[in-house]
Amino acid sequence: MSEDICIKSEEAPSLELENSSIVYVGYESEKQMADIMRLIQKDLSEPYSIYTYRYFIHNWPHLCFLAMDSSVDKCVGAIVCKLDVHKKQSRRGYIAMLAVDQDYRKKRIGSNLVKKAIQAMVEDEAHEVVLETEITNKPALRLYENLGFVRDKRLFRYYLNGVDALRLKLWFY
Repeated sequence: MSEDICIKSEEAPSLELENSSIVYVGYESEKQMADIMRLIQKDLSEPYSIYTYRYFIHNWPHLCFLAMDSSVDKCVGAIVCKLDVHKKQSRRGYIAMLAVDQDYRKKRIGSNLVKKAIQAMVEDEAHEVVLETEITNKPALRLYENLGFVRDKRLFRYYLNGVDALRLKLWFY
């Protein structure tokens, strides 16, 4: 099924911040919530309530990052994550949501947001990172697999729209 691929934490993907007008910032306040929700609701098939966003962002604010186009002062990307103990033995990071404005895709913004989140999780001593994505979402699968994630499990009819998901994992040691 999947092959265990591990990377040492010091080998975690480095940030290659391309596109000079894009600035990556950490979550600072509730004022940013509307931008995060706008981006994610436009792209993801799951309908999340404000409480779902607050659960992740208020409990793990240091694992939420935004990509801002400084030339127009606009939020063009966001990632929302968490980190907790898995099966009482390892620290598992989880990428809950990632979205990039359609006009800003193919500029490595999504990759850079994931790299920032991974870097923060490694600093918090994560052992692995997991996520789910629709099996039909080829761009997302390509993005994560290019960053070293491997397909771990197929989840049948996982999403409300009936589409299967793939669970992807990235291991550290």
